[in-house]
Amino acid sequence: MASSKSQCLGLGVFVILFSQVFSHTLAQAEATNPAEVEYSDKLILRGFTFYGFHGYAEEERKLGQKFLVDIDAWVDLKPAGKSGNTSDAVDYLKIYKVAKEVLEGPAFNILEHVVEKIATTVLTNHKKISAVRVKVVEPNVAIQDPIKYIGVEILRRRSDLLE
Repeated sequence: MASSKSQCLGLGVFVILFSQVFSHTLAQAEATNPAEVEYSDKLILRGFTFYGFHGYAEEERKLGQKFLVDIDAWVDLKPAGKSGNTSDAVDYLKIYKVAKEVLEGPAFNILEHVVEKIATTVLTNHKKISAVRVKVVEPNVAIQDPIKYIGVEILRRRSDLLE
């Protein structure tokens, strides 16, 4: 009987912890008005971690730091969903590689340049994608006061490439 109670309590703790993590993850996936983009379908890529040498401070560019990346890519998923063919889909790995190459590549002085480079490259390389949201955060900020992270998030549409 005691074993059943402890198993039940253990399961209850797991459910509470899981729901907190899950709801936090969903809260991070902020909604965007589908009217702002061509398609309401999107690919969701969350939690990439890279080490890079970007930043305004000399120490950031010399010592480097960890960056966390989230990307949403709006694309018509119906053709891939209907056919089941990879040729009708956007390759998630290629989007990941763009973020990796930018963040682990040559240093940029500001995060705004980092996210713009990722967004522009994703849109340029993937004609099926109508818009992309890129969020890059620095979780280990050199600020004396308590802070969870600082970051930059942008939404770019294919039409932005023409400007």
